[in-house]
Amino acid sequence: MRTKIAIQGIKGSFHHQVVNEYFPKDVEIDECLSFEELIDSLVTGKSDQAVMAIENSIAGPIIPNYALIDKNNLHIIGEHYLDIHQNLMALKGQKIDDIQEVHSHPMALLQCMEFLKTHPNIKLVEDKDTAETARRIHEKQLKGIAAIASKVAAELYDLEILAPEIQTINNNMTRFVIINKENNFVSKNEINRASIKFELDHKRGSLAAVLNVMSDCKLNLTKIQSLPKIETPWKYSFFVDVTFSNYEDYAKAKSLLEIMAEYFKVLGEYKNTRP
Repeated sequence: MRTKIAIQGIKGSFHHQVVNEYFPKDVEIDECLSFEELIDSLVTGKSDQAVMAIENSIAGPIIPNYALIDKNNLHIIGEHYLDIHQNLMALKGQKIDDIQEVHSHPMALLQCMEFLKTHPNIKLVEDKDTAETARRIHEKQLKGIAAIASKVAAELYDLEILAPEIQTINNNMTRFVIINKENNFVSKNEINRASIKFELDHKRGSLAAVLNVMSDCKLNLTKIQSLPKIETPWKYSFFVDVTFSNYEDYAKAKSLLEIMAEYFKVLGEYKNTRP
């Protein structure tokens, strides 16, 4: 039986592109139009693993996705970085002057805002997925509407690229994580990155003390983000990514943080693949 991978979006999406680059070629795809649907696919056993966007070099981290992983007790077992190339596409034979609306995922619109500002008469419409928008334009033969999506989506859904590479910053990269219900996929001698969550007592210096422990244990803090605890006003959960050269250094830091934090949880231990 082939491994089934859940993705947010459909074939032709950037999530699908990650699957093609990260996994063997004989996997099966479960197309999900929301991250919540993607999580359900994994939790219910419909899929074996999932690919989830977690942060973008322009738009920053997607904190709700960390929260989804945490809430459902899932584990990050790998990561993959993808260069994002956004293209404006529409039915063949149309020109930019014919376009009245551009539909795409909010993140894609944000990444292309400088280009879109040069066409102020075009209405921007947020949609669930880049590739799904491209497919809908093709299936319904929608004139006057363009999508922002990948070159692969244009090829799959027979659309013409009206303007290639319209992302504001050429070095536009998204980090995706591979998630699973279990956390035993990577051997300790390969692990050099971890995603953790902790909660601290609301008092002066508590976060500084934690950061000092990480520094003393030779951990490199690559990201820290706070998320309010809805049920406890003025208290926050911290989602942190760290890298390290020696697993023993990380294990020492982990044992100390488990004591210092009111709540501590490992979301994933895996191999760092940052370019």
